[in-house]
Amino acid sequence: MPKIRTRRATAKRFKVTGSGRIRRRRANKGHLLTGKTRKRKRFLRQGDLVHATDETRIRRQLGLR
Repeated sequence: MPKIRTRRATAKRFKVTGSGRIRRRRANKGHLLTGKTRKRKRFLRQGDLVHATDETRIRRQLGLR
């Protein structure tokens, strides 16, 4: 059987934590930052965990089972 290939775009966007959960960045921090409040931009700096409903799909794309 051939090896399962990792989707490179997914690998660049997500990291697996020590406990096995998947970490992601928050959206809306790329551009048009002048219209956003300081508080909102500070909140967007923090990462977040992927929701449980999406976790299985992302794991498969990362080549994890």
